[in-house]
Amino acid sequence: MALKATIYKAQLAIADMDRGVYADHNVIIARHPSEADERMMIRLLAFALNVPADDKNGKLDFAKDLWDVDEAALWHKDYTEQILHWIDVGQPDDKRLMKAAGKADRVTAYSFSSSTPVWWKGIETKLTRASNLVVWQIEAAQSQALAKLAERSMQLQVTVQDGTVWMSTTTDSVEITPRRLTAGV
Repeated sequence: MALKATIYKAQLAIADMDRGVYADHNVIIARHPSEADERMMIRLLAFALNVPADDKNGKLDFAKDLWDVDEAALWHKDYTEQILHWIDVGQPDDKRLMKAAGKADRVTAYSFSSSTPVWWKGIETKLTRASNLVVWQIEAAQSQALAKLAERSMQLQVTVQDGTVWMSTTTDSVEITPRRLTAGV
């Protein structure tokens, strides 16, 4: 019998001063049985950093990347199902990223492992044609601290200013400074 996803709920209060996005979002995250808290929280971070200010061009949704290799971790589709923004987390291979770059207007990847420099060095030159791709590194210590905020029901304040993100609960706070690895859009 296959294991089922565990459902997590998060109330996000987002104040993104860099993009001028201020909104509250109630999100439901289906956590795959093989997914660790760290990866799930990076998906939640990616949502907070990329959610559009409004839904007039569609909305950002969690997809089923661990269930279906043809889906992103998150994606922003317009109302015609055109993929405006494909978002991956982890260390996807160059073929997956290039395929995504051909399907979507924008592609963003968030890598959060201590092996990110090795992974990036191995694929960086293979992605030069993908001008719509941006890759970010989240330091492993920061993503591990973020994982400690994971609960089945979460209330998180997300503040973004000058490229730094603070994710806070009522009792704890984590500072995250994503580092851009690419020169894309």
